[in-house]
Amino acid sequence: MRLLLAEDNRELARWLEKALVHGGFAVDCVFDGRAADHLLQGESYAVAILDIGMPEMTGLEVVHRLRKRGQTLPVLFLTARSEVSDRVKGLNAGADDYLPKPFELEELDARLRALLRRSEGRAQAASQLGGLEFNDEGYFTLRGERLSLTPRELSLLTVLMYRRTRPVSRQQLFDQVFSLSDDVSPESIDLYIHRLRKKLAGSDVRITTLRGLGYVLEQDDEMG
Repeated sequence: MRLLLAEDNRELARWLEKALVHGGFAVDCVFDGRAADHLLQGESYAVAILDIGMPEMTGLEVVHRLRKRGQTLPVLFLTARSEVSDRVKGLNAGADDYLPKPFELEELDARLRALLRRSEGRAQAASQLGGLEFNDEGYFTLRGERLSLTPRELSLLTVLMYRRTRPVSRQQLFDQVFSLSDDVSPESIDLYIHRLRKKLAGSDVRITTLRGLGYVLEQDDEMG
């Protein structure tokens, strides 16, 4: 899933970006609030991670503008401010969650995936389709065995699982799997779909191409 990371501490931002990409996210990283606001107006994201104390425009201002535009994108605040009054102010501004610094990467990952579940209207801790199961610790199992996936394959399969049984266009997949810094074309999605199909071969789950609509992850009833 594609996310926006806005953090003015560049060392921390790059470390987080690397860790999130390894976890299967596509990340656009900026270092001030104005740049974050600009991207949120024109790009499609599954979730945004915003530092509160950014230059140019604070995280609170970014979220206020986001909600004023009617955008319902889930937002997680990262901040060194840990007082209850600061958390209340952030949540009242329109954020969905709040994580004080310092924090463990595992907690950030868990909070992000909880936000994604809620935004998709899912309450369960894991998604399952046939023998394919997504664990919110960030990996898939197929027939009970962990599925070996590259970070990009993980990201793509995650998008398909969240939208399971509903077609997703190539452009929509591209927008959620690749960041702005990736020098690739939407046609590259076809290669990753081919690789995923090989890894799902022989199971009761398949990726079907629907002409003019895109790809859909569905259960193969004949294999069930």
